[in-house]
Amino acid sequence: MTTLSPARRPGTGTATRPRVPARLGLLLLGGFALLAGLDGALVLLGLAAPVDSLRLAEVHGPLMVFGFVGTVVTLERAVAVRRPWAYLAPGLLGAGGIALVSPLPVVVGQVALVGGSAMLLVAYAAIWRRQSSVATAVQVVGALMGLMATALWWRGLGIPQLAPLLILYLVLTIAGERLELSRLSPSVDQQAEQWLFGIGLGLAAGAVVSLVLPVAGYPLLGLGLLALVGWLSRHDVATRTVRSAGLPRYMACCLLAGYVWLVVVGGIWLVQGPVYGGPAYDAMMHAVFLGFVMSMIMAHAPTILPAVLRRPLPYRPVMYVPAALLHVSLLARVLLGDAYGHPALVQWGGALNIVAVLLFVVVAVASVLRGTR
Repeated sequence: MTTLSPARRPGTGTATRPRVPARLGLLLLGGFALLAGLDGALVLLGLAAPVDSLRLAEVHGPLMVFGFVGTVVTLERAVAVRRPWAYLAPGLLGAGGIALVSPLPVVVGQVALVGGSAMLLVAYAAIWRRQSSVATAVQVVGALMGLMATALWWRGLGIPQLAPLLILYLVLTIAGERLELSRLSPSVDQQAEQWLFGIGLGLAAGAVVSLVLPVAGYPLLGLGLLALVGWLSRHDVATRTVRSAGLPRYMACCLLAGYVWLVVVGGIWLVQGPVYGGPAYDAMMHAVFLGFVMSMIMAHAPTILPAVLRRPLPYRPVMYVPAALLHVSLLARVLLGDAYGHPALVQWGGALNIVAVLLFVVVAVASVLRGTR
């Protein structure tokens, strides 16, 4: 989700890049996973769904994390690498999402997700050879968490036990990209970069410990996540661009709101310890994947899509509407429904979460079609 333009490698040119329609096809695979995942969310909420499928509910988490977000992230990385083989990562993740919701055995989708996650690491290796950086190193740690999650899910471990790996896969990917974009900040020096990398390693260690000794691993994860929020609050350029106007202000508002939700997750890990179900689990998962990750996607969409599709996605003030609806409905779901045991508020909040995501998709598509008008 970085806004940096892909660097051109010596000896490469437009001939090595797949055509835009091919990228659009990969993006549509991610879009399909999003719609299927939202359908599964309705089933889990006990609400009427277009497709009332228990399987969609069972694969809801991996479908959203890898089939949707993973496909988008790896597609952007493939564009940066500028090598045809790099598109195997989003291709495998997108195909894995399709397989998860198809009549095929779930293991087919699981193996595809493992392959896509492994190819993402190969793509990062190519980026590292071109230009090594702490930002890339942090993202590599996140990618390793993703590969571990897919491999362990394939081998039979449950999603609740793998939740820290799933969370860190995306949180560290985004944190590394925020470092990449904050290098011009006067507060980001070599020491600040080393601190972020250290926090990332600490979180990764906590995730591994949580698999074998949860009572020790989860508090470590909570402290690490709160430290990460502290670093981002101190060094992210969003803390300054929020005082600007237009797109920079919109992006900053989405980013800072997402960081608040990370505090919620860190607090749950620190206070509750291991959570594998119930209201605390619902709050943890949706605070990070909706409150943080989806907010990051809303923030960066005006810069992601032009880089991938070569079509502008102009900023429009109406983009605040789905972003605000997402956070308000999540407040109702997590801080009122989950925290105080009101299932109806969890359902209403969850339904409005889905409306917010779909509304943003509609706004983004309409904005692309209208262009700069």
